[in-house]
Amino acid sequence: MRNSSFITFILLIFSFYNSIQAQLLDGMPSSFSHADSLRGGIRPERTCYDVTYYNLNITLDIPTRSISGSNKIYFTTRSTFYKLQIDLFENMIIDKIVYDNTTLSYTRDANAVFVMMNDTIRKNTKGMLEVFYHGNPIVAKRAPWDGGFVFTKDKEGKDWVAVACEGTGASLWWPCKELLSDEPDSMELTCTYTKDLFFVGNGQMSSDKINTDNSTRTTTWKVTYPINNYNLTLNIGNYKNIHDVYHSTKLNSDLALDYYVMPYNYDKAITHFKQVKPMLSIYEKYLGPYPFWKDGYALVETPYLGMEHQSAIAYGNDYKTGYAGRDYSRIGLNFDYIIIHESGHEWWGNSVSCKDIADLWIHEGFCTYTEALYVEGMYGKKKAQEYINAKKPEITNKEAIQGVYGVNNEGSGEMYSKGMLFLNTLRTAINNDSLWFASIYKLLNDDLYHRNVDYNEVVRVMEQNTRKFIRPLFDQYVQHANIPLLIYKVEDKNRFMKTIYYKWQTDVPNFQMRFYFTYNNKKEDAMATNEWRSFDFNAKKIKKLIVDQERMYINLQELK
Repeated sequence: MRNSSFITFILLIFSFYNSIQAQLLDGMPSSFSHADSLRGGIRPERTCYDVTYYNLNITLDIPTRSISGSNKIYFTTRSTFYKLQIDLFENMIIDKIVYDNTTLSYTRDANAVFVMMNDTIRKNTKGMLEVFYHGNPIVAKRAPWDGGFVFTKDKEGKDWVAVACEGTGASLWWPCKELLSDEPDSMELTCTYTKDLFFVGNGQMSSDKINTDNSTRTTTWKVTYPINNYNLTLNIGNYKNIHDVYHSTKLNSDLALDYYVMPYNYDKAITHFKQVKPMLSIYEKYLGPYPFWKDGYALVETPYLGMEHQSAIAYGNDYKTGYAGRDYSRIGLNFDYIIIHESGHEWWGNSVSCKDIADLWIHEGFCTYTEALYVEGMYGKKKAQEYINAKKPEITNKEAIQGVYGVNNEGSGEMYSKGMLFLNTLRTAINNDSLWFASIYKLLNDDLYHRNVDYNEVVRVMEQNTRKFIRPLFDQYVQHANIPLLIYKVEDKNRFMKTIYYKWQTDVPNFQMRFYFTYNNKKEDAMATNEWRSFDFNAKKIKKLIVDQERMYINLQELK
């Protein structure tokens, strides 16, 4: 009975940690639907125009949990067209769509809206389409894992509203072009709501007023950088602000830090959020300055665990260390995982953003590796390696961490830990930390800064910056379920020499990667390929030959 209870406990813990990594990810479905293609597909009705600015103006009625308002979609045309696609969930009602003072006709297909222009719109035209709408947005059952609004009460009985919609899509609550590859250059969100609360949004607040009816308040927040749709957020509650600044020695400039918390957590937050400045210093060292400097950095307390909302990070970890108080590191480190991980997304996911959710591994794999860099900066490289390896047991390698393009499909939820382990392996294989960190820094601050990217662009830039042929490594770890298998055997060459024969077994051709081994306390390394190679070394008697699996995520098969 005791053994049975222990096994059950272990399974529960394993399930818990897997749920942490999975977040919004469902893995590979058996088939894709028409709705999947409408959401994720690239078609002329989408490529014909480029969104430059959103001006979203809504009223949120908390008692009825309803939204009404409009979104002005400013765009530049890329080609001549007479029909375009926007997106809004079918449970939300469109009142009218207006272009150039004319009401347009439209058709709906699931959550896609196809708008018929009254005349052909020529290439290189600048225009504005305004969509008026209302309805009751989806209420999340378990935010942030399923998308939607959270309507709840704080501990003092006051209304508290928030939204998280990464997986489900921003069009569950506002009309937009639901395509990751097309971000507006900037945007603003104006919300009218109950006057005794306060709305916190992305960027900087530009206006705030109590309306003449003396029962509502209208607040506007402006974002001055590109932003992907799911990062637009709305937090309404009885917030109290803590303001601070972080000084960058690299930029010789101050970054505004704002924490919006429940009043009863104010004192606790002042102490707990002291983790932010050391984190920003470490990230600045390895990744470059905070990428949304003019908009500031904010943590906003939410009634759900967390989300990487750009410049207004959702924080709901209850001022605990780890993940909801559990040791997420698994090696006894006591930092707040939500602060460290979600802040890392400001670089990976918000500044460098994928064009298709199939490449969500770029967001999550690189961001999870950023956690390891935080650990390295705080506790040293050895401890960071322990942190990385602690995630190995949860990985099954049953699916690729890259999804399928064009059908709104992300890869395996193992993209978090497997992505981190791959990047650590790549760093080890390159075997030049100065080059490695210079490559990452240049990618984030020069090559792909504030860019929407895909798999090939990331690989191209990494090869260019490292001056290494590493595409096969990316292909194997990202596009295939299996990790490389090193097959090796050791034989006597003569009385004084030994020979180790070795090769990689991989799904991709032309794979080559250095591996490391020790024998009789001597360290060696060798470049292995898909073909047998050999290495001779002096060793009359090998006491123990060990291939390094600590710094590299690989499988081994020793032939006897």
